[in-house]
Amino acid sequence: MKLFPLHILPNDTTIDFMRWRHVAMAVTIAVFLASVAIIGIKGFTFALDFTGGTLIEARFDRQVDVEEVRSRLEANGFEGTQVQSFGGNTDVLIRLAPHGEHAPGTGAASAEDKATGAAVLKAITTSENPATILRNEFVGPQIGKDLAMNGLYATIFMLAGFLIYIGFRFEWKFAVTASIVALFDLLVTLAYVSLMGREFDLNVLAGLLSVMGFAINDIIVVFDRVRENFRSLRVEPLEVLNRSINQTLSRTVITAVMFFLSALALYMYGGASMEGLAETHMVGAVIVVLSSILVAVPMLTIGFLRVSKQDLLPKAKDVEALARRP
Repeated sequence: MKLFPLHILPNDTTIDFMRWRHVAMAVTIAVFLASVAIIGIKGFTFALDFTGGTLIEARFDRQVDVEEVRSRLEANGFEGTQVQSFGGNTDVLIRLAPHGEHAPGTGAASAEDKATGAAVLKAITTSENPATILRNEFVGPQIGKDLAMNGLYATIFMLAGFLIYIGFRFEWKFAVTASIVALFDLLVTLAYVSLMGREFDLNVLAGLLSVMGFAINDIIVVFDRVRENFRSLRVEPLEVLNRSINQTLSRTVITAVMFFLSALALYMYGGASMEGLAETHMVGAVIVVLSSILVAVPMLTIGFLRVSKQDLLPKAKDVEALARRP
């Protein structure tokens, strides 16, 4: 059974992307500088995952709505509280901003934390659905610092892995270009988070790492077509790059649209705790599809990153495999 193919764009587009490559690179540099300026001026609003605070685990007698719990807490003066469902529909995890003085070491709740826990319990419990506090402890800022460093290490590890894989799978110029573009996508997404004042928590960090992975995936698809066309077509390099973008354009757009729609569903129905992750994915999908088309391939025509047919001639081990292709 043959299914009707899904098309958002025709497979045989002939758009002259290379004609506008200098404009695209100029806009890219401008966006890069603007992103650095936004991050430098506005900074980030870090969540309790990175700043520390009081952690309270509560259990209700019956199923409870997370948004309702958050509204009750805000109505009682607990602004910026994070409420997350876990384990089941009756358990919630509540994170409160840092307050008071806490002794380092044990993580046990101080007298002030116990008073805060009692106030939280009074705010969230109702006669129809009473709650009990299962855990009440202080999360120190050192833990938040460790999480921030782990996020940085994860980003560096991903980039190193990308460089090694693409360097072996393709060519070092492709590896450097892909890593630069992925970092650019990450930076622009970070600038959006900073500009909108979105709280930077672990969900947003996970979203950023996903955006980098999505960017590399999209770029590899285009670069693979570039390599194949360089080996098979007898045309000028700019024409090879143009054809490669056009041949993968439909696939790139479809992948980005699906990624965006899945994130949109999470944004609409995942609750407030998932909004940061979903919004990061949606913004990242738009940035990645544009950079894959307008930035990644044009960079292969610039300076030391310029690729030629000689760079992409088949290695000896590839000749036999290429000869078997129809």
